Amino acid sequence: MMGYWYEGFLGLRYLRASPHRGIVSLIAAIAMIGLALGVAVLVVVLSVMNGFEEELRTRILSLTAHATISGLEGRMSDWRTHEDRLEHFPGIVAAAPYIEEQGMVTHGDKSAGILLRGVLPDAERKVADLTPHLLSGRLSDLTPGKYGVILGKDLAEAIGAKLGDRVVVIVAQGDVTPVGVMPRMRAFQVVGIVAVGMYEYDRRIALFAMQDVAKLLRMGDDITGIRLNVADMYAAPRVVRESAAALGGSYLVEDWTTQHANFFRSIEITKRILFIMLSAVVAVAAFNIVSTMVMVVKSKRRDIAILRTFGSSPGSILSVFVVQGSLIGMLGIALGVASGVLIATNLQSLVHGLEGVVGFKFLDARVYFMSDLPAHVRLSDVVEICAFSFVLACLSTLYPAWRAARLLPAESLRND
Repeated sequence: MMGYWYEGFLGLRYLRASPHRGIVSLIAAIAMIGLALGVAVLVVVLSVMNGFEEELRTRILSLTAHATISGLEGRMSDWRTHEDRLEHFPGIVAAAPYIEEQGMVTHGDKSAGILLRGVLPDAERKVADLTPHLLSGRLSDLTPGKYGVILGKDLAEAIGAKLGDRVVVIVAQGDVTPVGVMPRMRAFQVVGIVAVGMYEYDRRIALFAMQDVAKLLRMGDDITGIRLNVADMYAAPRVVRESAAALGGSYLVEDWTTQHANFFRSIEITKRILFIMLSAVVAVAAFNIVSTMVMVVKSKRRDIAILRTFGSSPGSILSVFVVQGSLIGMLGIALGVASGVLIATNLQSLVHGLEGVVGFKFLDARVYFMSDLPAHVRLSDVVEICAFSFVLACLSTLYPAWRAARLLPAESLRND
């Protein structure tokens, strides 16, 4: 204990400035600040990537189900029996039938491609609650036979449709007439506007009463499939496979991890690449400790000789300078983590303030699928960053400390 306190006391004391070695302390402060900046940048960047991943997952699952079971030919019969069995299957919270098809919507002289989704409002709320995202109207306004439609916000803006307007929906299926094959179409009234916050969805989605879509597509009592809400979203791949097998027959199963795998895979790859790249910045900052410790050792040759004369072992001398270098690293890491967490937790306010100053929007929803810059600090990432940076800081002290331990007292005093 005494030996440990003695080495720690000397290592801490050497960090304090004096009139004769102010330049050494200045270099130590620069090394500390450089390490803090590298750690702070790494914390902020990884927090932003975590925020992107969680925000995408939340927004995607607010419109899509955790999993879907659909017919291989795009149709499922006797779905009421299947729905009842799925709702009582272990791990499944709710099930909702749906019809989905590609189509086109026109309003005046403007048109756009859409994804038609027919739903049962009461069942749909149990699977994906869109109520918080509805800018106008209600899901219950999709009454069968009324031919109402809820359009995505960007889709409505693209075709110039407003609440109460009538739009024409066209599907690829055609009817044979004396003048040839004519595409099937139907007029619908806009009863609501929904905005999930992701351009890909807000630009394409159109929600209908399932019975109205079934009439337009002439599906009779068939549906496309059943959407599922599971208790544990991360268990969705297993639950959907087991539930489909329990139904018997052949079905196409999908879950949120496969439907949007490219999103989450690209985020994970980008996060790893950024960690590697920014770790190099942290490494450069950490290795600045080497030059600091070399100068400290040169300025402390006389002290080292005296300590050796009083009986300090080479290992004890090495420990003194390892403690000093480690303290520089710890202070830099602590400062960097505190700064990084503070910036990450207030990042959206900072970005919006900067956008107001420069008059330019950094995040275009048409490119980045969202208009905000979310950030979420994960404890595991902070621990990983701290451990990596501290190991580099400790490694940076080994060579200068080893040189200090090898100094001979006679030669050091002779040079002085």
